[in-house]
Amino acid sequence: MHSLFLDIGWFLAAIAAVGTFYALLSAVLVGRFMQEAPRAPAASPAVTILKPLHQGEPDLARNLETFFAQDYAGDVQILFGVHDQADPAIDIVRALQAKYPHMDTAIVADTALYGANAKISNLINMLPAARHDTLVLSDSDIAVGPKWLAQVTAALARPGVGIVTCLYTGEPAKDGHKLWSSLAAMGMSYTFLPNAVLGTSLGLATPCFGSTIALKRQTLEEVGGFAAFADQLADDYEMGRAVRAKGYTLAIPAMGVGHTAAENSVRELIRHELRWTRTIRLVNPAGHLGSFVTHGFVFALMAVLFLDANAVSLALLAAALGARLLLKARIDGHFGTNGGPYWLMPLRDLLSFAVFVASLFGETVHWRGTHFAVEPSGAMSQV
Repeated sequence: MHSLFLDIGWFLAAIAAVGTFYALLSAVLVGRFMQEAPRAPAASPAVTILKPLHQGEPDLARNLETFFAQDYAGDVQILFGVHDQADPAIDIVRALQAKYPHMDTAIVADTALYGANAKISNLINMLPAARHDTLVLSDSDIAVGPKWLAQVTAALARPGVGIVTCLYTGEPAKDGHKLWSSLAAMGMSYTFLPNAVLGTSLGLATPCFGSTIALKRQTLEEVGGFAAFADQLADDYEMGRAVRAKGYTLAIPAMGVGHTAAENSVRELIRHELRWTRTIRLVNPAGHLGSFVTHGFVFALMAVLFLDANAVSLALLAAALGARLLLKARIDGHFGTNGGPYWLMPLRDLLSFAVFVASLFGETVHWRGTHFAVEPSGAMSQV
């Protein structure tokens, strides 16, 4: 029995070593990704920004105001969509409209639904009011820098590019629970983000995120319009895949936007991350399964237990933790963010591993107060 425990321990140590190398490689690639010089746009096309809203989320006013404060030479229209005339998000938008009366903005309130994905229905309702042919979608919990729109449109203008998206970091909500919102933000910045950078840098993944999706109206029509994604859980990913299937390429400019983490309990945190991780499992099962090697610190911790805390296992545990802390420092420095303190990283990694294991089982997700069953195709239906 002791021999079996040792064999298991060395196997876990081998996985931990791979995970440690993965973290170090991600730290290098993060720097390379952000070193790409931003390209100045040849022109500044007129743009319509589509912002689907749902209730008065934490930091919503601060997030939305960053879209009003763009340093952009072209015409900009911002459309805000809601399903309910009494949605509290409307009051926040109206206050911003009063603060920026020169901006071309409008609110579209429409109860019409076209599928299980309410956000896509919102976009369908907004589209007829869009005055320009360059469309930029962005989720309600996103904050952007003043050069965001200029960099996105410059990327879209490159030859062959049909769609543009942006990586994002986690930002704890100002009024959220300090612990849970920080842990949620750290999951985005130090688990999701390095995985996305490594996957795109090595050509292993071509993701598309709701943080930013920019495309031409004609391209949207070529893939069947928003209606083609009305029942998709991973609508952003499917939109990117549909555009690439038409022969276009996807571009990711060298910048990041902020995603507000407003979780106020461990239950909210687990539900949110489980929805994300199960979605990845459904759209990219091989990539999801292979991501177990990214949990180097947790495997190193298990190796310590199985190897009776021998010198090799303890050294590997220190190396795994050091690699994760180095990765956090690199991301914070290059992206100008800070999801949470260094001392929370071990707990954050344990939570990420628990979510990964849970995501291997079950076919349902919880989204905005409703449970949905998800098919292998990514289509969802309300339970």
